[in-house]
Amino acid sequence: MDNKKLLGKRIKELRKEAGLTQEKLAELINIETTSLSGIESGRHFPSLPTIEKIANKLNVELKTLFDFSHLKSIDKMKEEIVENIDKISDEKIKFIYKFIEGYIS
Repeated sequence: MDNKKLLGKRIKELRKEAGLTQEKLAELINIETTSLSGIESGRHFPSLPTIEKIANKLNVELKTLFDFSHLKSIDKMKEEIVENIDKISDEKIKFIYKFIEGYIS
């Protein structure tokens, strides 16, 4: 997924968490609802001032808008776990094992 789509998806997610409609957020940041719709759908990339207004009205830090880590596919998450497993200490592996074991038992 490209960055425009990821950003739009993240903004939509945070807007809904804040309990705002597209219309209300658009009004708060002084843009047209169709413009916000275009941003959320990934058709348009917002300007920096608009990104700052969005973060402000959603009461999040600017960097939160660009935190896409939870939007990864399950396959990508599994791949990254496998790639990084050898970097984890033995103690942490034991903890993770017990945690996982609790879910599959």
